[in-house]
Amino acid sequence: MFDVAKHLGATTRAVEDSTHEGTPVKVVVASRTYPTDVDDLWQAVTDPERIPRWFAPVSGDLRLGGRFQVEGNAGGEVIACDQPRHLAITWEFGGDTTWVDVHLEESPDGATLTLRHAADVSGNEHWSTYGPGAVGVGWELGLMGLAEHLATGSSIPHEEVEGWGASPDGQAFMSGAATQWGEADAAVSDDPDASRAAAARTAAFYTGAEAPA
Repeated sequence: MFDVAKHLGATTRAVEDSTHEGTPVKVVVASRTYPTDVDDLWQAVTDPERIPRWFAPVSGDLRLGGRFQVEGNAGGEVIACDQPRHLAITWEFGGDTTWVDVHLEESPDGATLTLRHAADVSGNEHWSTYGPGAVGVGWELGLMGLAEHLATGSSIPHEEVEGWGASPDGQAFMSGAATQWGEADAAVSDDPDASRAAAARTAAFYTGAEAPA
């Protein structure tokens, strides 16, 4: 269905320490360049009619201050909107609130999207178990869907994506993305072995394989 190596190689990954309103946070950073212009990319990631073509249906009010709900996923509030350069939202799921910033900029090869997902991970067992790949892999799947949508202008059928996720290519993509997020974390971690072990657990979670001991 998709070129696994191409999509894995198209994303730049980083893990950063930062603060949010004075609270220490971990930031998962994913960046990808698309062969389009900033205006088209902005519309693809903000237009409620285009978002379901590559991500998932979204309901609610997508204007500044409005609240939204992603079908089967998180909801939140639009807290910044500087068209066509910057969008910021809260990401509320399972009783936790995290923060997502999306920045768009022109590049020699088109337009670059940089997504920053920040979370307070102090005492967070989920982070210590799975690391940044827990959210990084999910966002990469979205960025891949966005690439396919921008390339064709068409929708990516959800049933087709679900079937691909269980295929050898789908398994290879999710496992490869998890491994790469582990390496991004290991590069800045005091315990690289723990970063790689968390990545292995993330890969097992996404692929349904047996988690390593």
